[in-house]
Amino acid sequence: MEDIRPSTPSDLRLLLPACVAWATTAALLAAPPWLLAAVVATSAGGALLVARRRSARGAATVALCGVVVALTVGAVAGHRGLRGAGSLDELADQRAVGRLQAEVVSDPRTVGGGSERASKTMVRLRLTSLTARGATSQLSTPVLAFGDDRWKAVRWGQQVDVLGRLQPAQPGDDVTAIVQVRGPPRVTVEASAVVQGAERVRAGLRDAVAGVPEDAAGLVPGLVIGDTSLTPPDLVTAMTAVQMSHLSAVSGSNVSVVLAAFTGLCGVVGLPRRLRPVVALVGLAGFVVLARPEPSVVRAAAMGAVGVIGISANRHRAAFPALGAAIVVLLCYDPWLARSYGFALSTLATLGLLLFATPWGEAIGRFLPGPIRSWGPALAIPLAAQVMCGPVTILLQPSVSLVGVPANLAAAPFVGPTTVLGIATALVAVVSVPVAHLLAWPAALPAWLIARIARLAADVPHNAVPWPGGPPGAALLAAITLVAVVGGPRIAWWGRARPVLVVALVLLVVALTMPTTSATWPVAGWRAVVCDVGQGDAIVLRSGEGRAVVVDTGTPRSGIRDCLGRLGIRQIDALLLTHFHNDHSGGAEEVLDGWPVSTLLVTATRDPEAQARIVDRAAAAHHLTPVVVGAGDELRFGEVQATVLGPRRQIREGSVANNASVVLLADVAGTTLLLTGDIETEAAADVRTAWTQLARHPDLDVLKVAHHGSAKQDQRLLAELHAPLALISVGLDNDYGQPAPSALETLRRGGYQVARTDESGDLAVLGHGPTLRLARRGR
Repeated sequence: MEDIRPSTPSDLRLLLPACVAWATTAALLAAPPWLLAAVVATSAGGALLVARRRSARGAATVALCGVVVALTVGAVAGHRGLRGAGSLDELADQRAVGRLQAEVVSDPRTVGGGSERASKTMVRLRLTSLTARGATSQLSTPVLAFGDDRWKAVRWGQQVDVLGRLQPAQPGDDVTAIVQVRGPPRVTVEASAVVQGAERVRAGLRDAVAGVPEDAAGLVPGLVIGDTSLTPPDLVTAMTAVQMSHLSAVSGSNVSVVLAAFTGLCGVVGLPRRLRPVVALVGLAGFVVLARPEPSVVRAAAMGAVGVIGISANRHRAAFPALGAAIVVLLCYDPWLARSYGFALSTLATLGLLLFATPWGEAIGRFLPGPIRSWGPALAIPLAAQVMCGPVTILLQPSVSLVGVPANLAAAPFVGPTTVLGIATALVAVVSVPVAHLLAWPAALPAWLIARIARLAADVPHNAVPWPGGPPGAALLAAITLVAVVGGPRIAWWGRARPVLVVALVLLVVALTMPTTSATWPVAGWRAVVCDVGQGDAIVLRSGEGRAVVVDTGTPRSGIRDCLGRLGIRQIDALLLTHFHNDHSGGAEEVLDGWPVSTLLVTATRDPEAQARIVDRAAAAHHLTPVVVGAGDELRFGEVQATVLGPRRQIREGSVANNASVVLLADVAGTTLLLTGDIETEAAADVRTAWTQLARHPDLDVLKVAHHGSAKQDQRLLAELHAPLALISVGLDNDYGQPAPSALETLRRGGYQVARTDESGDLAVLGHGPTLRLARRGR
């Protein structure tokens, strides 16, 4: 009976104290100064007392715990002292307007937009001087700034002068304040020559990949230099869904490849062995500058270096102390990493590599053909990372991916070639972009294969099993993982001895965890389907065999075509756009191009006008005239009968476009649904009035929760509807924080069963009344 558990670690004396310091630091990030001082004094004093009792068992480890805790908590106090200098906290609480001098310490990123509010440009700044209310303070503290599109032009390392309104950050955040800037940035000092050189390399790489397939053009800069500006949003969604998001940006695995490449190059040129680590570290420093020395990149560099140590046969004993030292150094460098999911995932992935890569790699190698037997450790690395990171990912998304491990295993051989060839392309682009473009094609091929694997895996039906969320769900998965790892060999032996029973157990588990009542999609007898189109709405009402009424379409290329194709829709009797925001109407052209549409229904309020004109042009191209609907209209299309409850009037409060949403009370072969678009509290009050004025109150089966579950819900309306099922169409990890905890709590108190597309994928409604059922396709 072979044992594939990790061998006993060589030295955990620093790793264990590092973990204790990590937990303590995370708990005390927002603690008052007196408590920080007390913890530092107690830890240091306790370490000194224990160190004197050297004969006591474990005294050295306990003393080291005290020293490391005192060090990291002292770092928290020091960082907070620097950040809290001057009167910034008080001014932020008062939302004062001030003039700021700051250094740009991140690339600008667009957030929001395409929906209920205009997009903004977000950039991280290191505030050096603040003048407000007649006083000037000198500081060195991070803030998060939000501006208009003119801020897209700022570059990392520039110093800027800006006028803005301060807002307080959340306690424990890694920034001290939020700044809503006014006007464009005024650059006072350009970035250093080193930073400008790095920007030239980055720009050259972006130019070099122009013309290669879109997915590859986005992944190559992302993997090589952390530049995700060219990555298609739907590819990011697919990679996140199958736990491959670490391959869309700089991660520890990329750093390991870079270090291995530098070390191998040193061997090729005959550099003495003692000088190779120095050259590798210099190369790593250059890579960090190229990828931007932001906390995530510094973390990846540290963990990648530890990973290289861990898989090196002659340095394996140093790997665990190196990991412990990396944790402590990173927490001292940036204590706010203690609460970062990225830091936790990176650390656990590295620990998994150290524990399992060698023994699991040897076990996998025994089953591989002779010529590729040495690939065992390389294949074991993503498996070990997935096993270790699984419980943490439950906190981010309450589901267990069934395709994450196979997808990462399939993509692993292509990460190295993409990274190495991408770096070569970037360096050549400094000299000649046309020559670099030729070199970009060999780099694009493995990158395209990585993207293709992600997309294929994301499209696999039932690719995830719903799982309890929060800490209980994470603890449950951790316990199951521990049992599987520790008892793996014995379980495998038992399975070989009783194969029939194992097959029966597997079939039982599959039957219990299948997200729908059918092994295929669509599930037979579906009446309505809420399509998973990310941060948007798209609902399909079955009006007949192969026919449907479609309510909203999501954003462009967000999945409405795939959803309709899976449902076998051949004819669309009516396409209803509740309002003209892009996340509801952006996919209209795809629907009109892909299916014969008999009728196009729209709201009367053309806001935003630009998107309304886009819909008009798409309709005209298909010889359709949009028909305006409003409160009181009756609609009938095959098995779908509907009453329009809103809008009753144009509302100027809140979001004009959202409150102009068409609200539909639909009966689909007996199943009653209320579809509320993006209405906010003002329009919801009108819907409540219309509901009370109905001649007959139907027994409502399903409520489509308004505005993706935002906080702007009308609690009285939710209390009056009494629907057993509430469905929320919302995007995974969206920028709006939706669904809002307050909305979920209101629904829970109201007795609704809540289902969400970001957790369960497409949602199908079957039956009505006592036979009402919900089927989940899974993500």
